[in-house]
Amino acid sequence: MMTTATTTVRVQLTNRDRAVLKAVAEGRCQVSHGHGTPLVIDGFCCSDQFVGPRLASAGLISVAGTAPGPARLTATGIALLQAA
Repeated sequence: MMTTATTTVRVQLTNRDRAVLKAVAEGRCQVSHGHGTPLVIDGFCCSDQFVGPRLASAGLISVAGTAPGPARLTATGIALLQAA
């Protein structure tokens, strides 16, 4: 018999996190090469080097395919952005 546990993770979004999620939803973000999930927004490297990895590890964004490539909102990211 196999038992699985359900885990609820509480994510606290900053205003910057919300702005990045909106940019991802609008198709303005790319995940570039590099360690973690470095973001390029509107053709410029995101000055917050930690926002991409933080949102990816929270399960809010993902890469469509392999990097470099467009960043995409996950179902959780979409729901969280719509609730904000």
